[in-house]
Amino acid sequence: MPISLSDAKARNAKPRAKAYKLSDGEGLFLLVMPSGSKYWRMRYFIGEKEKTLALGVYPEVTLSEARDRRSHAKKILAAGNDPGEVKKQAKHVATQKAANTFGTIAWEWFEQRKHEWTPSYAENVSDRLKRHALPKLDPRPMMEIDPPEVLAVLRVVEASGALEMARRVMHIISQVFLYAIATGRATRNPVTDLRGALKTPVVKHRPYLKEVELPTFLKKVATYDGHPQTKLALQLLLLTFVRTTELRAARWVEIDWDKSEWRIPAERMKMKETHIVPLSKQAIAVFRDVQKYSGYQQYVFPNQHKPSTVMSENTMLFALYRLGYHSRATGHGFRSTASTILNEHGFRADVIERQLAHNERNSVRAAYNHAQYLPERRQMMQWWADYLERIESKA
Repeated sequence: MPISLSDAKARNAKPRAKAYKLSDGEGLFLLVMPSGSKYWRMRYFIGEKEKTLALGVYPEVTLSEARDRRSHAKKILAAGNDPGEVKKQAKHVATQKAANTFGTIAWEWFEQRKHEWTPSYAENVSDRLKRHALPKLDPRPMMEIDPPEVLAVLRVVEASGALEMARRVMHIISQVFLYAIATGRATRNPVTDLRGALKTPVVKHRPYLKEVELPTFLKKVATYDGHPQTKLALQLLLLTFVRTTELRAARWVEIDWDKSEWRIPAERMKMKETHIVPLSKQAIAVFRDVQKYSGYQQYVFPNQHKPSTVMSENTMLFALYRLGYHSRATGHGFRSTASTILNEHGFRADVIERQLAHNERNSVRAAYNHAQYLPERRQMMQWWADYLERIESKA
């Protein structure tokens, strides 16, 4: 069939009162609208049913390009398929790709999970996504991301020397993929193929006091000449061996004087689980001393300059420096000190771990965990306080 349309004819076609067609043959025609807009269309048949396929807008799509698209559509027809349906499917896939990018799903996963985390941990996860994962992966369709692409992201972090950070970013990326798989937007997790690909960071344990060092330390704390509340905070940290963040943000409403318990709510715990701290007679006495300074306020250890906030995270650390324990002890290290000594004195490991509020991997068990082994924990905490009192008196 002779070609009846030229680019000049298409360009010079003027609008009329009604839409009209300029044919190019083999089903291709230019539809000229009263508004002046011009559209490429192709007429074809599926069985005995006539259909029309949109091929683009002129002049964005030239005559030559429209003919190429017609040829492609005719090949689809020759294969027994409907080019209109093939186009719809391709558009659907493209739309799904645009909606299912790593960035979109990563933030969806973040919103789904952040209620389980402490505010500080949620902030850390958000920061790691923004700084390390999203610069390269944000626009990428989940289904197209492969292991080398993820590894390239992690190599940048690793090259900076932040080996532990690289592992944490890898864990976040893996969690995003697991979420995408669970919600039907990915079929595999490329992180599983990266086992052993990153350098292993050298574990540096926090310094902690050994049993032989405790008597002298306890004497120094007792005679500490800084702010009285700082001294009392150090004593409570050792008596309860909670995390420093948990002690600093303690509220008076969390103390049950009748039961001699400190019940830390789930939202303040690292793994979002209520934690009960049985209070020994000595711990109760220290809390009573603190009460003289802050009992009328919300926080047990308010910030001295801004009482509506909590004690600075550096307050106890700097007090340890003043006592001569720079690089020798940390507040978190008290947990290691207590764990080591309690294990050596025959207390059950399960009881110690529960009192340390280490994460219970079984989520069903974790839901009932806060009161687990409570009678044994009461006995252990009183033994621990008596032990500290005893060795201090012998120093």
